[in-house]
Order: sequence, then structure tokens, then C-alpha cells
Amino acid sequence: MVSLNENIRTLRKKMQWTQDDFAQKLGIKRSLVGAYEEGRAEPRAELLQKMALLFGVTMELLIGADLTKGEVKPRASHQRGNEVVVVTVDTNRRENIEFVPVKASAGYLSGYADPEYVKDLPKFNLPMLKQGTYRAFEIKGDSMLPLMPGSIVVGEYVDRLNDIKSGKTYILVTQHEGIVYKRVFNYLDENGKLFLVSDNRQYAPYQLAGEDILEAWSAKAYISVQFPEVEDKSEASVEQLASVVLDLQKELFQLKSDKQKKP
Repeated sequence: MVSLNENIRTLRKKMQWTQDDFAQKLGIKRSLVGAYEEGRAEPRAELLQKMALLFGVTMELLIGADLTKGEVKPRASHQRGNEVVVVTVDTNRRENIEFVPVKASAGYLSGYADPEYVKDLPKFNLPMLKQGTYRAFEIKGDSMLPLMPGSIVVGEYVDRLNDIKSGKTYILVTQHEGIVYKRVFNYLDENGKLFLVSDNRQYAPYQLAGEDILEAWSAKAYISVQFPEVEDKSEASVEQLASVVLDLQKELFQLKSDKQKKP
């Protein structure tokens, strides 16, 4: 069984910090560190997040994995050194999905690695998603039609940019382009760049350097209040469907009428 207090003690020792050192980094009393490591008290979510950042691991690993065995590796990213994605958890210690609306996108570029900023973002959960680290972004513009502006794309955190799969869609948090949602082709090994393509062919493809990317999220789901239109070429039109329903109603009415006429 995973023991949070043992994980905290193990990682502190791996970092070669005394309890006093760790307490100073966390801004708490040394006696609290002792209480956490002995299992006499449990850190709040905000303090757990700070611990995870200091240890260079995710919240998911800190609270859900046995870190007393083997080496603990922080999340790594292309040409950016070792970084950890900031997350929050609910009362059951399940990672939330933080939501970044369009109006918050500019602030996210500077606050994505700040636990205090991420903590204040709207949050929700989607039970159908497997356990992992997810974030939701509202998209703007029509470059990815038929996905409409205002749709919310839920992405799973990508540990390494080199793991990006060509042809799949991703939300990229970038230093110069802001937050973009595109179909991505990976040429990092060849020239250190990604090739970004819009599903709406009216928009020209362009390249983005790997070092310009702050975060990458692999698109896993989307939420929209606008339903896709049925295309006449491949599916029955709305008028045809309405006609079928009307015919069925007539048949039911006729059957009912015939039944009433029988002695």
C-alpha cells in the first residue's frame, strides 16, 4: 500500500535535505515536517503541490506511487531542462482538470508554472478519462473547423516533446504564439522544429521551434454547445430524417385506427 509519509521522507533524503532544510523551503516549522513523515499529520493540497515541485515529481506520483523503491525521475521536456507540470487535486486526491478560458490565456503564459495561479483556475473532472494529468483550453478562431470557436479541448500532458505523434492534434503553450490548437508533425530530431497544420485549409501551415514551447497537451476530448451539422452527401439530411419520422407517425396512426375498427 502506498504511504504518503514514506514518500515524503524518501524524497527528502534523496535530495539530501535535513528536516530543517525542507521546512525552510516549504515555509513551515520543522516539527510539521516530522509530523508529515511520521504519518501523524497530512499536508494540505497546496503544500503537497509545493512538495512535488521541490522534489521534481508530479502530484500523481507523490500521492499515488511507491517512491521508496528505485529512482524517481522528474518530467522532462525538449531543450528546457527538467520541469514539473503544476496540478491541483480534489478531496479524493484525484487530479483536477483545470480550465483555461480564452480570457485567461495571456495570464496562463506567465502563470502556468505558478501553483498559486493554477490553483485559482476553474476546475472539473471527467470520469471517463483514464488517470493522468489533463488540462482544458477554450479555443478561438475557425482554424480547426469543424471544431467551432468556443469549444473546449481537453488535453493530456506530454512529458517530452519528442513523444509528440505526427498527425495528431495538440494544444501547445508557446512563448511567442500564445496558446494554439493545431495538428502537429514532429521534426524535432531532424531540425528541432514542429510543423503546425490547421484543419481549415484556408490557414497556411507554419513551423515552430521546440525551445518556444512551454507545455504540450495531447487532445483527448472536446466539449461544445454547438452540435455538428449533418452533411447531405454522407448522411441523411435533416429534412429526410423529418420525413421518415412523419411516415412512422402516419403508420402508427393507421395501425391504431385499424385496431379500433375491429369488432
